Amino acid sequence: MLKKFFYIVCLFCISGTLAQDCPSLTNPLPNSVEVPVTTSISWEEVPGVTGYIISIGTTAGGGEIINEQPVGSDTTFTPPLGLPESTQIYVTITLFFFDRENIVCPSQWFTTTDVTSPPLCTQLISPEDGDENVNVGSNLLWAYAPLATGYRITIGTAPGSGNIVNDLDVGNELFYNPANNFPSETLIYVLIAPYNENGRAANCEEESFTTGDIGEPPGCTMLITPEDGEVNVELSPLIEWAVVPGALGYIVNIGRSPFVNDILDGVAFFTNSTFVINFEPNKTYFVRIIPFNDAGQAQNCPQESFSTILGCGPFVDPETGELVSLNPEINFPEQVGICLNDLPTRINSTDNADGYRWFRVAANGDEALISEESYVEISETGTYRYEAYNLYDQEGVIIECSSSQIFTVVSSEKALVEDFRVEEGFDLFNVTIIVSGIGDYEFALGDAGGPYSEENQFNDLEEGDYVIYIKDQNGCGIVEYPFRLKFPETGFPPYFSPNEDGINDRWQYRPPRSNALPITRIFIYDRYGRLLSAFDAGSEGWDGTYNGNALPSSSYWYVAYTSDGRIFKGFFTLARTRQRNR
Repeated sequence: MLKKFFYIVCLFCISGTLAQDCPSLTNPLPNSVEVPVTTSISWEEVPGVTGYIISIGTTAGGGEIINEQPVGSDTTFTPPLGLPESTQIYVTITLFFFDRENIVCPSQWFTTTDVTSPPLCTQLISPEDGDENVNVGSNLLWAYAPLATGYRITIGTAPGSGNIVNDLDVGNELFYNPANNFPSETLIYVLIAPYNENGRAANCEEESFTTGDIGEPPGCTMLITPEDGEVNVELSPLIEWAVVPGALGYIVNIGRSPFVNDILDGVAFFTNSTFVINFEPNKTYFVRIIPFNDAGQAQNCPQESFSTILGCGPFVDPETGELVSLNPEINFPEQVGICLNDLPTRINSTDNADGYRWFRVAANGDEALISEESYVEISETGTYRYEAYNLYDQEGVIIECSSSQIFTVVSSEKALVEDFRVEEGFDLFNVTIIVSGIGDYEFALGDAGGPYSEENQFNDLEEGDYVIYIKDQNGCGIVEYPFRLKFPETGFPPYFSPNEDGINDRWQYRPPRSNALPITRIFIYDRYGRLLSAFDAGSEGWDGTYNGNALPSSSYWYVAYTSDGRIFKGFFTLARTRQRNR
């Protein structure tokens, strides 16, 4: 059956249970000392988390150094300006989620070392040393110089002249935006001198680049990810486009139609990428990116497009505010048993879904489809995967939303009752049932529906008729064991089990609670009339042997004499069972 999907808005598209444990720092370790100021900070990965946000400060929860910087799924972050020396540094990791509030973890701290030497030199990143036709309105960017706490910059049209900027302290920044454009078609010389409290970097080389003419607007760019025309794009993608030489920035327009920019409308970016969260499933999005510089915007840039994946959720129902997933809910165990006394064993799904698949998983991870019914018949142990799916019609396109469970198949069988022991108290009975088999068994008294327990002993039972149910936890069936508990009315027990377990190991007259007989002597015979044993009423009784040999399970006769001349005859059962421990 196909299901219609109309009103749901995508919030995020992840599955699984989100962990909530906060990670510990792995580098530096918490409470470390003498940590280099150039260190990169790493932490444990937290399964199921969408991403991380890091703050670094000099107080718990502070962000004076780095304030709430998203780092995606990376678990390592390098402070772009290094860390202050001889300082207790606090790191706060925030776990970022799409579907609920973020979790701000407790701050962890370490102490940096004292810096005793000047910093190293740096180099230009943009423009690079030797670049030509550089835009006259360009900013200068350079790399972090290890151990630096600030930078002084000299710019001129001749080596060492400084006629544009002379030894200007720009502080602890990695860029400089000149107050005026550079002269056009000119060789520009730049010297960047990192410094700290111990002095300047030594022998740093002057770099240079050549500017272009007053300039033309930059050319157009194109999408890198997603590519123009790409389909099945994730719902929260990284939008990335090609860098255009001479462009200072990019104006980005994104909309759900070619004519309306209802996602991003003319937003300026000074990098060539951005994340966009919560695109709708099964939609086409139209993108136009316009590079610009001081001379103006690129002209006639084309519009590109891509289509998102068909969505299964989770989504937010705008009417209820609740999360909705189109994947079926499944309730399937991680382990099932195949029954040796019933091969192949049929394993059924109890989940409500439009379709089902069962796979055998090989040791190398390859899967083989073995059933597309709501059940599967299995004869071999091993690893399998169960999958249930629903079908939906989303704007004329049929999509499949599935849920699956890896499970292990083990051998199992119904229980075999090996021994049943009854221990009589003054008014009540204790019973123990011993079973064998390769299954995992649990027991219930009086009701096949349970409750079940792994305890195989039932205490304080009154006289009456009972049934013990023994269920294989792997689904191979239930064994019923009926029994009756009754104190002997005459005092002559109906059976005994001489297996040296301390329970009913000897047969002897037991005076009942009323009308006890004045027994003096008892004789035991087999069915052929052979005398096997004779004993007094005050002895331990018969142990089930004859001339030191254990007699087999069978019926035996007794003749008992009383002090007042009466004779009582009857039979009883010797149950020769094995003693087993569960």
